[in-house]
Amino acid sequence: MTIAYLVNQYPKVSHSFIRREIAGLEACGIKVARFAIRSCSSELVDGADKLELEKTRVVLDSGIGGLLFGLLRVAITRSVPFLKALLLTLKIGLGSERGIFNHLAYLAEACILLGWFSQSNITQVHAHFGTNSTTVAMLCQVLGGPPYSFTVHGPEEFDKTQLIALPEKIKRAAFVVAVSSFGKSQLYRWCEHEHWSKIHVVHCGVDEMFLTKTPTPVPNEPQLVCVGRLSEQKGHLLLIEAVRRLAGEGLQFKLVLAGDGELRSQIENLITQLKLQNHIQITGWVSNTEVQKQILASKALVLPSFAEGLPVVIMEALALGRPVISTYIAGIPELVEPGTCGWLVPSGSVEALTTVMRTVLQLPVETLEQMGKVGVERVTQQHDAAIEAGKLAALFQSDTEPLLGQTKVTAPLAALDKINN
Repeated sequence: MTIAYLVNQYPKVSHSFIRREIAGLEACGIKVARFAIRSCSSELVDGADKLELEKTRVVLDSGIGGLLFGLLRVAITRSVPFLKALLLTLKIGLGSERGIFNHLAYLAEACILLGWFSQSNITQVHAHFGTNSTTVAMLCQVLGGPPYSFTVHGPEEFDKTQLIALPEKIKRAAFVVAVSSFGKSQLYRWCEHEHWSKIHVVHCGVDEMFLTKTPTPVPNEPQLVCVGRLSEQKGHLLLIEAVRRLAGEGLQFKLVLAGDGELRSQIENLITQLKLQNHIQITGWVSNTEVQKQILASKALVLPSFAEGLPVVIMEALALGRPVISTYIAGIPELVEPGTCGWLVPSGSVEALTTVMRTVLQLPVETLEQMGKVGVERVTQQHDAAIEAGKLAALFQSDTEPLLGQTKVTAPLAALDKINN
């Protein structure tokens, strides 16, 4: 059995959970081939991500000429499946936010992958995120490629279900994975009841790098850390306002923003404008090892998000024995229990956020360490990457078992191998 993993960008700084999932599947004896639509190699800082990049085949490296040639060749050699895929492309493209042109590009990408998948004897394709990578996987299947499944994370998929044709993707998929019970409930909203049985919860997880870490005492230094892409949905601007209020009270503390992103320049300007340079530090993208160091150097992780799925960094912080401040949204309350391993505040409430941050900075270290121990237990029980990968492996084995022993590559399809090497 060989599973193709298809992601829009892989490896990526914020997608270490996919790397852990793949490693878990391979430990279960499943061969995994990595494919990405586009590369983001320039932002990689982690050594493990760089190694993954060497194993990943990137569709857009084929260039425009390669995409057009692959599209025309499939249209000629597999005219009936191509016509079906083209009609589906037009159907979902007309109702999308990205339009027909982009969806024709997805069709061309699917044609490239059709040949690569046949060359690698792919049994099934699994896409992460229900957006364009799943669109490409679906079109590839219609062209005659292997069946597909996909993992939905949110919040993007839930914000524009019709625009990304999520109901169509669920209907055609072998199975669908949600990363939380909340996510599963949202998928139920967008498919017929007859398809509910194909929707499963498989959590993202952390590996031994976090789960076997020797407990480190909570530091006395008044530091908090926020790890994640600097974007509006993460609530950074609200967080800075909370820092301003606490600094105005005379509290001495530091907030580390570990990450980078499109909001960085605005955040930097706001820090300067509010004269918070002594209270806030931005690290830029950092490796997993550096993320660990920043979390362990802090009293707690704070993530005041407006929209999420279930952030992996919350699992990482809890696994390292640090309580978490976050919001009552999506799957977060399934992991962070207020008063036991962290605090939850109403999303968008700077008053509640300020109050909790003040509380954390003033709490005895012993209290934070006790909450951290509870967090370790919860992550170990619910978010061990190896255990979750085993659940996914069982889904793959169950879904592909009827296909074992059957010929997966037809003669016309095998001929495509020469095109896309």
